[in-house]
Amino acid sequence: MTGFHVVGVQMPDGELNRMKTAKKVVADYLAITPEDVYIVWFCKTLQNWKALLSTDTMSNGIYFEVTYNGDKDELYFDHYQKVLNRAYTVVRTAAA
Repeated sequence: MTGFHVVGVQMPDGELNRMKTAKKVVADYLAITPEDVYIVWFCKTLQNWKALLSTDTMSNGIYFEVTYNGDKDELYFDHYQKVLNRAYTVVRTAAA
C-alpha cells in the first residue's frame, strides 16, 4: 500500500458522518468500497474521536485506527497487524 496520501479529508458534522469518514479513509487505503469496512469500536470524547476498523476482504489479522484530534483539526490513520492472540485462564482467589 505505498503512495497512500490524504489531503483535506472532508468530514461533515455528526456522529454517523464521523463513522463514514473513518470507513472511507480505510477503504481508500485498501482500494475497496466503504461497505467492505466495518467499525469494531467507536468513541467520541469532547472534540475528539477514535474508531477501530477492520474488513473481511483480508484474513490476516489487520486492523486500522482512525483518530480525529479536534484541537488541531487533524485526522490520524494507523495500520496494525495482530501478531499474537493468547488466552489465559484466570484463577480467582479470595480477597484479603
